[in-house]
Amino acid sequence: MKPADILIAVLVAVIWGLAFVASRFALDELSPELMTTLRFAIAAVPCLFIRKPKITWSLLIAISSTLFLGQFLSQAYGIAHGVPVGLTSVVVQSQALFTIGFAAIAFGERPTPMQTLGIAIAAIGLLMICGTVGYDFSVAAFAVLMISPLSFAVGNLLLRKARGVPMFDLFAWLCLASAVPLFVLTLIADGPAPTWTSLSRMSLTSALCMLALGGISTSIAYWLWGRLLRDYPAAQVVPFALLVPFVGSAASSIVFGERFGPLRLAGMVTVIGGIAVMVLAKRPDTLPEEPLPKTA
Repeated sequence: MKPADILIAVLVAVIWGLAFVASRFALDELSPELMTTLRFAIAAVPCLFIRKPKITWSLLIAISSTLFLGQFLSQAYGIAHGVPVGLTSVVVQSQALFTIGFAAIAFGERPTPMQTLGIAIAAIGLLMICGTVGYDFSVAAFAVLMISPLSFAVGNLLLRKARGVPMFDLFAWLCLASAVPLFVLTLIADGPAPTWTSLSRMSLTSALCMLALGGISTSIAYWLWGRLLRDYPAAQVVPFALLVPFVGSAASSIVFGERFGPLRLAGMVTVIGGIAVMVLAKRPDTLPEEPLPKTA
């Protein structure tokens, strides 16, 4: 990779890691539903200027419902209900484990021995983390958070069916397809009056966080990541996403003073180690290189 593109890959990973911190700030004032709605509404602004990509509405909605709506709404719910930001960033990246597993079930793509080893290591790490649940956040919050990597994995596989579509156009319309049902959900869950009150009383900090989440983390960063995946093999680009949980955990430790007990910390390191083995392992010859974007 060119030095400039390496810097771009690192920058995207840092942006996605810091997005978890921005989400925590925004959720101090906004409900998970409203925050996620605003995130995608802002990221969908380019739809005013670009046409819908040439994929069916059913596929667009299916990808949007999993890769974006399901992933980010459950992520926001988990953070809002006490799951530490650093831990959240690690759990979300466990999507690599589920992506490989679901691909094996749905497409018969058997993982390589090294990928199988990585799956086992990451699974052990998740079990270690599960052993710490219930002390500083509820089992229910963690259960909802686990929907995030599962949705992420399903969305990755559905994204394969959108080959050849301009990445920026696709993600803008995916955001629009998420923002509309999320807005309806917000009105049902929060009510019209509380929703308007939250919007009208939003602080400058929350507004800036939402602009960063929607305009930078979701729109620009995804576009940059997609461009890298277009120009280089996924095996060269995807490993940079391993920086995301490190950035998220470090930032949350500095900003929020988060500290993790020995078992949870060991579990987080084990999960990241398992993901590293999976991502860096040589992929089977029958498995095509697919853009599997990772985000916060």
